[in-house]
Amino acid sequence: MTTILAFPLLIIPFALYNIIAFVSGTTFTAPVFELPMLSGMRLPLSVGDLLVALGIILLYVEILKSTRLSTRAITDHVLSLLLFIAMTGEFMIVQRAGTSTFFLLVALSFVDVIGGFSVTIRTAQRDLAVDGVDRLHS
Repeated sequence: MTTILAFPLLIIPFALYNIIAFVSGTTFTAPVFELPMLSGMRLPLSVGDLLVALGIILLYVEILKSTRLSTRAITDHVLSLLLFIAMTGEFMIVQRAGTSTFFLLVALSFVDVIGGFSVTIRTAQRDLAVDGVDRLHS
């Protein structure tokens, strides 16, 4: 678990996107499989859909990670910010990254950065308030 906490997990869908875009050449809109629905319809899921779904799940884990207070959390936030900057740069400069799938991954990275810092600040304020009350009673 320590290694999972050491780096931003959203690097996984970012790396997968780059592998798919630059190595395999697969399109992100072609259906991979269809999910049968109770309504009788079939929902086609593409590589892009699956990457975004993976990103959403990993974003949830990232937000949970941001609730801890430590120097590792600060390092994780800085790495998340660097990942967001790298993804934004790639989105704006690299032609193969100019897709809606990559845009949604950049948006998830932005939410990770803002959410992570927000949760950490709120958690620190709460801990500071509790420590302050404990000192008054001592």
